[in-house]
Amino acid sequence: MAKGNEFMLAVADLVKEKGISKEVLIDAIESALVSAYKKNYGTSQNVRVTIDRETGDVDVLMRKDVVEEVEDEFTEISLEEALEIDYRYQVGDVVEYQVTPRDFGRIAAQTAKQVVVQRIREAERGMIFDNYIDRQGELITGVVQRISNETIFVNIGNTEGILVAGERTKNERYRVNDRIKAYIMDVRKSTKGPQIFLSRTHPGFVERLFELEVPEIEDGTVVIKSIAREAGSRTKIAVYTEDENVDPVGACVGTGGSRVRNIVDELFGEKIDITTWDEDPRILIKNVLSPAKAEEVIADEDEKAATVVVPDYQLSLAIGKEGQNVRLAAKLCGWKIDIKSHTQYFGDEEFDDYDDEYDDYEDEIVEVEER
Repeated sequence: MAKGNEFMLAVADLVKEKGISKEVLIDAIESALVSAYKKNYGTSQNVRVTIDRETGDVDVLMRKDVVEEVEDEFTEISLEEALEIDYRYQVGDVVEYQVTPRDFGRIAAQTAKQVVVQRIREAERGMIFDNYIDRQGELITGVVQRISNETIFVNIGNTEGILVAGERTKNERYRVNDRIKAYIMDVRKSTKGPQIFLSRTHPGFVERLFELEVPEIEDGTVVIKSIAREAGSRTKIAVYTEDENVDPVGACVGTGGSRVRNIVDELFGEKIDITTWDEDPRILIKNVLSPAKAEEVIADEDEKAATVVVPDYQLSLAIGKEGQNVRLAAKLCGWKIDIKSHTQYFGDEEFDDYDDEYDDYEDEIVEVEER
């Protein structure tokens, strides 16, 4: 290399600017130069390329093993010949000859440039991957860059996020240059660089939105204990606090419903039920069946299964349209739930404590939907 010092200065700048290891970079260039030498000079000889770390000078060295009897003249040298070079050689040693071609500097410069460009690209991809692999589960805001076959590519700064059709709801429509919030669901390596897969249907997306809107969740005063979601339709969320001065449900709802309404708007009108978590499964199951009001919960803790009795007129409400309410409730608390009407469970026995009006629900249950 004619301008070895300039090359080493350029390497030093790259090391500083891109955070690439100097040794890794030079080792890669040396390996590439071996291939370049063999390609350009049509040899299968066992060669090694060295780059002087101070001057940047390049040397090509042919390597031969010292043997008693030569079987391959390209890779072996007899002990007799080796001793003529240096009397200290023994069988098993390696002899190296400098075979640097006169015009190898030009080839070396071109090869080095290619390797440097490749390594810079790999280093940048590696840094992007390392950055986003640590951000899995976070909320990110980006701009819709392009849309191809219903897959949305989102500009999230120094790379693209991928939002496939299955990771957003049918209610959502986006155009190029729209701003979009999403959940970093997965980060994978590929031949084209890191791929950041985004989601707006993941339950974690709702959790991150609540953290964004509710300071008490962000600072840990209120904890989201569980989320069950059928994206685009309904989400149930159970919250808890150890601070007796804080109403966890009220904190999530906000004054006049302002906090949760912002989340509902972001989710394009998805209904959200917020309820209080309780370690007592009977109380928890009553809570999570909102908006229905349970008369009685018969729980089998070994099987994590419960039979819930509701007033006859609330049976369909407790089950929900196509079973959605009880399905989400079961998912939220992790129990199997079987809903029975009062008549189904007790027969025609009269009951007098559950003639409340339909809208007389417990204060700690809140249902929010788009107005």
